[in-house]
Amino acid sequence: MYTVCVRGHVMIAHSFQGELFGPAQRLHGATYVVDLEFRRPDLGPEGVVIDIGRASQALGAILEELNFRNLDEEPAFAQENTTTEFLARTIFERMVLRLRGGELGPGAERLSSLRVTLHESHVAWASYEAALLLAAT
Repeated sequence: MYTVCVRGHVMIAHSFQGELFGPAQRLHGATYVVDLEFRRPDLGPEGVVIDIGRASQALGAILEELNFRNLDEEPAFAQENTTTEFLARTIFERMVLRLRGGELGPGAERLSSLRVTLHESHVAWASYEAALLLAAT
């Protein structure tokens, strides 16, 4: 399996509901380093998994939608605990929409899976990974 990873970062504010979260129930900030891995079993005719430039631009556009936002005030996240895990899946889903829309160019339909990892610090991170069915859509 071939893998290409692009990286970005995002700064958000949010709070959590529930005693499990202790002091994080109060509004606080978070800065995440975001890794997005594209995977496919073979290389395209150009010898690449995906156009890294387009992949970086698409990730940047997704992160810009979240950057410097208080996620508690975003209607899309009403009644959600915007945990690191939840945000990893959100970024995954938004990238799939861009892939299906053709933003990442030819060959993207051959991707077999994506993994999104949000690094909270050098000792803690969370990921969301799933198979893709782009060619069938």
